[in-house]
Amino acid sequence: MIYRSKAPLRIGLAGGGTDVSPYSDLYGGAILNATLSLYAHATIEPTGGNNIMLEAIDRGEEETHEWSSTLPLNNHLDLLKGVYNRIQKDYGITEKGFKLSTYVDAPAGSGLGTSSTLVVAILGAFAEMLRLPLGEYDLAHYAYEIERNDLGLAGGRQDQYAATFGGVNYMEFYSDDKVIVNPLRVKEQHLFELENNLLLYYTSTSRESAEIIKKQSKNVTDKKEKSLEAMHQLKHQAQLMKEALLKGRLNEIGEILDYGHQQKRQMAEGITNELLDNIYDAAKKQVLRAERYLVLAAEALWCFTARPIQNTK
Repeated sequence: MIYRSKAPLRIGLAGGGTDVSPYSDLYGGAILNATLSLYAHATIEPTGGNNIMLEAIDRGEEETHEWSSTLPLNNHLDLLKGVYNRIQKDYGITEKGFKLSTYVDAPAGSGLGTSSTLVVAILGAFAEMLRLPLGEYDLAHYAYEIERNDLGLAGGRQDQYAATFGGVNYMEFYSDDKVIVNPLRVKEQHLFELENNLLLYYTSTSRESAEIIKKQSKNVTDKKEKSLEAMHQLKHQAQLMKEALLKGRLNEIGEILDYGHQQKRQMAEGITNELLDNIYDAAKKQVLRAERYLVLAAEALWCFTARPIQNTK
């Protein structure tokens, strides 16, 4: 039998960065995100042999190991091996020979939560194979533990929960790894209109989020007022975005996104760069020249910009 799983990638619409410790532990974080029709895929195929074959199809990488309870972490396919090692440790895998294949619809470092979403997808395939009774919260927290504790990867918590819950969610983050996911009942016509006015823009470059996150966390620990205030405002931005979506005030979303972008620039060095600034400014000028409203958000190396919102009444 073949076991398959997929989990959706996400865009962060508001509050990005407030899910990262120690800010979320000290002040509580809030994020509003939405999943996309782009996915991380994982497939486990038993082979009946005595080898464990790992393959990242999109990256053109593969490894084969003799059966072992622990696979070596060597910065090559470590996400796949990290999940296997933890599942083997906690539950045991009796199927000795299998092939684990993965594929992600967006490149690594794109700012869409690819790494965390891939971990969730791999966990989903193992959970299916081993019939593990894991709910959404369990699966998301498990993925978070593997990334942060087992693999030592810096990051927040929104990606794992977005991948497991899907949809449009307002998430709250607190100390002791407490997370509350509030699925938003946004009217269908508002979602269609929002989707029609969002453009996912790829810059053909990628970035390493871990270094930025480390700087951001240090700014909180050092109580840098400018960075802290920016994070407080980003948390408020998530509340503004939630209200705008639920009430169908789509004409406000451009201002909310732009406000969040300006705040994120204050959080830590490396949030943006000259390339992103040029793209952002060019998009704003183009929209303003047409005397139409801006809907633009730049996160990591992806930008979102809105075409003019039409009156649908």
